[in-house]
Amino acid sequence: MSATGGPPAPPAPAPPVRGRSVRKRLVPYWLLLPGVLWLLVFFALPMVYQASTSVQTGSLEEGFRVTWHLATYKDALADYYPQFLRSLLYAGTATLLCLLLGYPLAYLIAFKAGRWRNLVLVLVIAPFFTSFLIRTLAWKTILADGGAVVEALKALHVLDVTSGLGWTEGDRVLATPMAVVCGLTYNFLPFMVLPLYTSLDRIDPRLHEAAGDLYATAATTFRTVTLPLSMPGVVAGTLLTFIPASGDYVNAELLGSTDTKMVGSVIQSQFLRVLDYPTAAALSFILMAVVLLVVTVHIRRSGTEDLL
Repeated sequence: MSATGGPPAPPAPAPPVRGRSVRKRLVPYWLLLPGVLWLLVFFALPMVYQASTSVQTGSLEEGFRVTWHLATYKDALADYYPQFLRSLLYAGTATLLCLLLGYPLAYLIAFKAGRWRNLVLVLVIAPFFTSFLIRTLAWKTILADGGAVVEALKALHVLDVTSGLGWTEGDRVLATPMAVVCGLTYNFLPFMVLPLYTSLDRIDPRLHEAAGDLYATAATTFRTVTLPLSMPGVVAGTLLTFIPASGDYVNAELLGSTDTKMVGSVIQSQFLRVLDYPTAAALSFILMAVVLLVVTVHIRRSGTEDLL
């Protein structure tokens, strides 16, 4: 007992073990290690190899060697710029159509589906249970000459308008830009719907009620509350749709013609048929740079720079 008669002072806490403290701080980095190794082996190293290939010269018989021949980029862009522009046009059109179709669907799932929400979500992702190739081939049957879709478009005189715009040819839809865009839109629509649904589902319904209490119409509520709060989903959905669509070649190969070739088709042909590896690698890097530029501008104009 102390001289003042009070309770004894509590013992001082034991100093932390230094080794245990260091290990605790290193745990997050150890958890990141598998992902870092995966990106290093399957992304960074292939990118370095691809960059090396793009500045090589030679042939398959003589072998390729690095000569820092940067003119390959200039020649590739000069020879295949129509395919680049066509890819951006088709991908941009498909992305816009996915947004116009996907936003109402995501809104319905988030706010109106009720107990049917999970079922509708399963229906949205159900196409992923089927091969991408089979889904694309199915559109050849859907858009076949004389089929129900083509006959309906003819009855509505839609083909007259699209033929004037150069998207169809006469009474045909297959082997036209419209067929390629339809395939892209269908195949990448789930990539738009899911981010939109996630963003809309986070919106507090009480905000809509508050807007109604302030005598806001449904259109005003959507414009001032719903749309601004769902912009992260819009940006994420457009990126997840535009980026793979711009490099796609399956839809252009199966649903299009020689006049609808996209840059992905050119890259595939240069790699597997022509065997001109430097040109194919240069085209890949040019496409990557163009997509990165478009994505950066889109994000900054959308006011969502924090997504970068």
